[in-house]
Amino acid sequence: MVGKRQITTMCPMNCTPTQCGMRIEVEDNKLISLKGDAQNPDSRGFLCIRGRATPEIFDNPKRLLRPLRRVGERGENRWEPCSWDEAYEQIVAAIQQTQPERVGLWRGHGTGTTGPTGNTLITRFGMLGGYQQWVSAIICWAMGGYGLGLTGALQTNTKEDMAANSRTILLWGATLASQPDLAPHLVAARKRGAHIIQIDTRRTEASSHADEVILLPPGSDAALALALAHVIVQEGLHDQTFIDEHTLGFEQFAAHLQQYTPEWASTITRIEPERIRELARRYATQTPAVIVLGGSSIFKHQHGWEPARAIPCLPALTGQLGIAGGGMGQRHGAAPESVGYANVLADITQKMPAADAIPSHMPSITEALTNGQLDVLLLLGSNMLSSYADSNELARGLDKTRLIVSYDLFMNESARRYADLVLPATAWLEDIGLKQTATHIYLMERALIPEGECRSLITILRQLAERLDIANFFPWQDEEAYVNALLAAQKTPDGQALTVEEMRRRGGYWPKNGLSHIAYQEYKFHTPSHKIEFWSERARQAGLAPLPTYTAPAGEQYPLRFSQGRTLTAFHSFFDEGQALPTLARANPWPELWIHPEDARKRQIENGAAIVISNQRGQFEARAHVTPDIIPGTVWMRDGWSGINRVTNGAPIVPLHANDLVPNIPGGQSAFDAWVEVSATCASIPTAHD
Repeated sequence: MVGKRQITTMCPMNCTPTQCGMRIEVEDNKLISLKGDAQNPDSRGFLCIRGRATPEIFDNPKRLLRPLRRVGERGENRWEPCSWDEAYEQIVAAIQQTQPERVGLWRGHGTGTTGPTGNTLITRFGMLGGYQQWVSAIICWAMGGYGLGLTGALQTNTKEDMAANSRTILLWGATLASQPDLAPHLVAARKRGAHIIQIDTRRTEASSHADEVILLPPGSDAALALALAHVIVQEGLHDQTFIDEHTLGFEQFAAHLQQYTPEWASTITRIEPERIRELARRYATQTPAVIVLGGSSIFKHQHGWEPARAIPCLPALTGQLGIAGGGMGQRHGAAPESVGYANVLADITQKMPAADAIPSHMPSITEALTNGQLDVLLLLGSNMLSSYADSNELARGLDKTRLIVSYDLFMNESARRYADLVLPATAWLEDIGLKQTATHIYLMERALIPEGECRSLITILRQLAERLDIANFFPWQDEEAYVNALLAAQKTPDGQALTVEEMRRRGGYWPKNGLSHIAYQEYKFHTPSHKIEFWSERARQAGLAPLPTYTAPAGEQYPLRFSQGRTLTAFHSFFDEGQALPTLARANPWPELWIHPEDARKRQIENGAAIVISNQRGQFEARAHVTPDIIPGTVWMRDGWSGINRVTNGAPIVPLHANDLVPNIPGGQSAFDAWVEVSATCASIPTAHD
């Protein structure tokens, strides 16, 4: 690939539903320049620090460029180069020497940098091979989808609808770190006169766009939602016509709500009762009103499905579903009504008997590892230790697994400590792929020849399938034909299936077929009754509360509630916890804990001081960020640091027997709860991985 070329592509970060466009220039197989794509209809030229740092992947001395084989004991971090054939021989021999159900495939965000191309083939490989594989959304957005699915409001209105029509906007646990493309639409809505309220555990970059900021303790969101519902019903602000026609269980719900007064909620949320009443009145009367719900962090606590169950009851009570400017807004893991990718798995069936499958349930997966149920584990684009709660228990399970293979761009903590083989991954400009937002599908062209001996995930899976005699794994002529198969559900104006070539002619952009900016205009909701279910019979039958509830967290002997989430300067544990790319390493040189000045004074902790965060499970070191932007009694840190989950709970949020109540959205997340103590330390905190 010689000569200077300009190419339109997409950022490799997976800030779904945000996906930002890029304009790149390459020459002689080198990336010369990169900037935001001003013509991209979603991102409009915006590119955050994460995207702007991605050129540092290439020609990076830390990048993995050839297969490596462990030398010595696990944890010594000693390696020797090996050939691809030697790596394949070791993997194939380990798989052939065990049973298929004792082989596991765990994927992380790293396999989604070019959209569905790699992840879909992991699923196909696992199904045809009879291997264990899991829905990795249980780490992230699935817990929220589970609660929303029980109520029935899974689909969203678009950000464009919010900008044009919403009069009241509740940013409930939603941050611009997760979806930065929301910001210009918030600005547009505010200029039009919309009133924006942020509800969160801390002030974030979204706070500057809000007219009001309401801070509450982690895990108390369901209590606030129920108190708002109490006021709406008590003061007759509900839409009885909508309720009668499109919901189930209102009478039971209304009676149930009597106990959830603003005074009751105030003791839990620390919000004054009258402010709760004012918020309920504004939401119910200054309409249309939309709730932009956070995608992940809001649901990571012990009872994380409860806020996702209670909050969508608010638009149902007030008749805000199915209308412009109302309903639920853009959310990670959700989409508006539209046509997406084609199902390229329809021609195959699962080889593994259902009885042998380890479910997509984090505690069950950890237990299977610690019980020695897996002999081979392929970690594909994942630093598993940074993403699983109770990483101490997970580490014990990894240590019992005979062969662990890590596929990534850079070394990571899981690979250093437990991998036996490390395979070098291609970067996003070295593969062909697709990205989709709520409204569009975008083409990602292959622009560079892979560095060193790096191979794409598609190539590796195809070559392993050949060696393992897995038939029908890749029935397409080549990778472009495979991408065409994914696009086949989209139809051009003349009725033909969309193709890569057609997308090239259109500049790489494609507006999705069948897009509705307003969800549920036909009032057919995602429940067995097709109505919004205040009362969920399937929840009752599974032993869960049939009506939306709030359960107080189980306290511990430690005084500070620990929580975690995203920032604009990092993306989970990408790029070895951000440390492999100089720009991100400078922005995140070490773990930093947000702590309120009141809590810091009690512990004689100064801003920037070295600290230790500890509880009965473990401890890790960080620096203190003393700030009033978080409430007293709560501490917060960005996710992705491997040490974080030494202190988190790991208990199931939903029992295994209730895991699959919502079709295609398992409730399998572990709790990331932690109560901790923070103390100053004389030790210096080195830059991560020094």
